[in-house]
Amino acid sequence: MKRLVYVLIPLVVLGGLIAFRLTQKRAAFTAQTAQRGARMKAPMEVSVATARIDDVAQTFDSVGNVEAPLDVNIAAKVTGRIDFLQAREGDRVSKGEVVVRINPDQVEAQVRQQQAALAEARYRLAEAQITQNPTNVSVATQVRQQEAALASAQADYDQMRENYQAQVDSATAAVTTLDAGVRSAQANLANAQAKYNRLAGLYKQGLISAQDLDDAKTTVGMQQAALEAVISQRNAAQQQAGIVKSKGKADIAAAQAKAAQAQAALESARANTAQTPAYQQSLEALRASVAAAQAGVRNAEAMRADTVLVAPLDGFVTNRFMDPGAVATAGQPILRVQYVRQVWITIPVPEDVSARISVGMPARVSLDTLPDRVFVGKVTQVNPSADPESRQFSVRVTLDNPSNLIKPGIYARVAIETSHVRAATVVPREAVAQDRGGAYVMVVDDSGKAVRRDVTLGAQGIEVMAIASGLRPGEKVVTMSAFALKDGQPVSVAGSKAGERGRPGRGAAGSDQARAWSGKSR
Repeated sequence: MKRLVYVLIPLVVLGGLIAFRLTQKRAAFTAQTAQRGARMKAPMEVSVATARIDDVAQTFDSVGNVEAPLDVNIAAKVTGRIDFLQAREGDRVSKGEVVVRINPDQVEAQVRQQQAALAEARYRLAEAQITQNPTNVSVATQVRQQEAALASAQADYDQMRENYQAQVDSATAAVTTLDAGVRSAQANLANAQAKYNRLAGLYKQGLISAQDLDDAKTTVGMQQAALEAVISQRNAAQQQAGIVKSKGKADIAAAQAKAAQAQAALESARANTAQTPAYQQSLEALRASVAAAQAGVRNAEAMRADTVLVAPLDGFVTNRFMDPGAVATAGQPILRVQYVRQVWITIPVPEDVSARISVGMPARVSLDTLPDRVFVGKVTQVNPSADPESRQFSVRVTLDNPSNLIKPGIYARVAIETSHVRAATVVPREAVAQDRGGAYVMVVDDSGKAVRRDVTLGAQGIEVMAIASGLRPGEKVVTMSAFALKDGQPVSVAGSKAGERGRPGRGAAGSDQARAWSGKSR
């Protein structure tokens, strides 16, 4: 019995507690239902702002990366071990400062080798130049000598021809003279013979003495001897003329052969002058060898100079890729240096906005790393060609960075004023909503009802939007409400000062206005 009592008592207590809790929840639900009904019947509480006249500066906002205008990788030009490298990330370097030294032993050996090759090439050229003038003089002398020999042989030949003709003429004249003597002697002999014959007849008749006949006979003998003597002389003259002709022809042939020999010798001497261009070409080749050796020396000396690497600009070391003792190969970066006295920020811009941006326009820049500061730069470049994928134009903003506060690689927000509208009717941005019918605002009329008003938007600033038509200055527009309002719905103004914007939040239609650009009211 006691055991049963012990079981029933806790059950009764638990049941009582459950019944009490259910009674409390039923009472609370009834109170909430009553309150909900009262709220549904009461006007919705909203925040409002008064449309006012103000200036609107329309700006374009975008985000870009901070870049260094000069970003250089200092790389080795020759292969070798790094002997000197002290700069580290964050160190400042000056233009011309030595930052890396590479062991020059191997390059020094190449320099000495090229210098030796140059000395040898110069020696060969000098040796060829020394023998050039004597060779040229010798060839010219031989040519002149052979020209003189040819002239002499030609003169001898001409003289032989003249002498031959004179000797032949003289011999021919002697023969002709002796021929006349023969004819005269023959005539004398014929006269003497005729006289002898006539005297012989007279002697037979006894008309003359024997002495006269003997004298006539002696005269015939004498004329006969004279004729034979003249004939002998003529024959000797004819033989001499033949000798003169034979000897003259032989002498002329010999003189002609001598002249031909002199001509051949002259041509041979002149042929030697053809060696001069070849010799000159040889000298040019030797000069080219000297020039090539000089180029080799300059190249080796340049390689030696390349073992010392200097900073090409004033800036900061942002990367160090190697350490002393490592072997650097040609083209391998060792340090990265960036110039940050100025920085670039490149932002994408839509086509319609790019037409209103030009070089020289000011730009406001804000950084997440420096949230309390706003920097002012200017547009320095507008790319005239759009990206074929994004259809956006790139705009570059240059920002002075004398204190090196702005670091390359961080994000930056850029605002560029593209237009300025004066004396426009403006409302807070959250007061404007859009649906399929277009842009509209909810205006609170004098009866306390929210009335939809279709509007035409104008310039848009950072906090406000200009209303081109559909709204008058002084009218109150809803900036925030708990739920979407209906046209003609009664509302209760929570209290906001005229001309001031309400607390940022959802618009009258309950949708955030996500836009690619924004501006600032002035």
